[in-house]
Amino acid sequence: MRTVQSIDVRTGRAVQDVAEESSVEQAAAACAAAAGAAPALEALGAAGRAALLRDIAAEIEADGEEIVALADRETALGEVRLRGEVARTCGQLRFLGEVVLDGDHLGVVIDHADPAAAPPRPDLRRMRVPRGPAAVFGASNFPLAFSVAGGDTASALAAGCPVVVKAHPAHPATSVAVHAAVRRAAARAGVPDAVGLVHGQEAGAALVTDPRITAVGFTGSVRGGRALFDLAVSRPDPIPFFGELGSVNPLVVTPQAAAERAEAIAAGFVGSFTLGLGQFCTKPGLAFVPSGPDGDLLVDTAARLAREAAGGTMLTAGIQAAYTSGVQRLATQPGVEVLARGEGTAPALLSVPAASLSETLLEECFGPVAVLVRYDSADELLQRLSVLPGSLTTTLHLGDGERDLPARILSTVARTTGRVVCDGYPTGVAVTWAMHHSGPYPAATDSAHTSVGAAAVDRFLRAVAFQDTPDPLLPPELQEANPLNVPRRVDGAMRS
Repeated sequence: MRTVQSIDVRTGRAVQDVAEESSVEQAAAACAAAAGAAPALEALGAAGRAALLRDIAAEIEADGEEIVALADRETALGEVRLRGEVARTCGQLRFLGEVVLDGDHLGVVIDHADPAAAPPRPDLRRMRVPRGPAAVFGASNFPLAFSVAGGDTASALAAGCPVVVKAHPAHPATSVAVHAAVRRAAARAGVPDAVGLVHGQEAGAALVTDPRITAVGFTGSVRGGRALFDLAVSRPDPIPFFGELGSVNPLVVTPQAAAERAEAIAAGFVGSFTLGLGQFCTKPGLAFVPSGPDGDLLVDTAARLAREAAGGTMLTAGIQAAYTSGVQRLATQPGVEVLARGEGTAPALLSVPAASLSETLLEECFGPVAVLVRYDSADELLQRLSVLPGSLTTTLHLGDGERDLPARILSTVARTTGRVVCDGYPTGVAVTWAMHHSGPYPAATDSAHTSVGAAAVDRFLRAVAFQDTPDPLLPPELQEANPLNVPRRVDGAMRS
């Protein structure tokens, strides 16, 4: 097997041998250990799993400086950004602990028997239970928040599912350090194998096909995610694959919004698509701007700001090469005008008439590049919006008091997006009860579920109904006395 090396991405030099790539047999052993840990993790109950999540957060914070230093070396994201990512990672661990304690994620429903119903109704009680061990794939652009102890792992643990993580090759040393912190907390909770770690592409594929794995969480490219999705659904026992893949995240500026604040929108847009060198899944890669003087001012301002913005070091040499070739591919599409294009990883801004918008221009290009689409009428705008691929976000910039056009835009884009942002910018995803971070394909493989927020736990649960089951044999959440005081819908009415 090949040695997994930690690369200083700023110099391109290998600075540490981290591990050997995991064999198929080692991946299988990790899955077996996770399956063995499942009963003990479930037996911790809501209070025990919430405590485990809090303890993992504390361990990561204790090692925070070391973790930040490793992650900065391997990703060049900078210490300020990475300290913020530590805070987000630990915050979402604690938040998902609160979700578990609340109990609403269990979806408890009780319908008492009714002999007088036609036909007579039995006693039925339904709740969600853990699926079982899950595989999680770390993301390149979030070495902490979407990695070993990131949202997928945290929501699976919250649900009661052990996890085997496939470390991302861009930050293996960071992954090992975070895993060590997780394992210390898990060992204290009596579930040392609650989170396993493997390295290498072959091991990752083996996780998806292992019969003990019951679900997969993935954040990455369309190509890689689709290959793993196909493996997951072609197993003898197909399993759900919750993948976040590619998203162009359109932004729409109405004529009145351009008339009122063209320069401010341009500044916010450029700041958003260049943030972190455009290496966010929610980067707005496509902006619809009206024709005419107000739209021209917005375009000219955006072009100037993009030319002034600096490049930097991207996450990996491969990502940087893909960015360069991707910009070249976009720039050579029919009708495209290059407004800004610097050397290396400097931002690029392109413009195209709406009539020339091609399928290639609707594909995500990872990095600081965006395409401005000039539209001549509301009908042309709505027609183009209606054929966009699925996205994680759609952003609308509206004029003061506008009603008709915004309503028509909302009705159109709601069919193809997971989150609508009004008069703001999509980069940044809040970890809250109401957040939905997903969208129709290719943004995600299952738009009904989210990878961020309270509902992320739902991915790792399945429902079971109990009919006419003696009360002592029922899970506590379904027993008549409700000893855990979880929210329940009883005979159609919500109670606690």
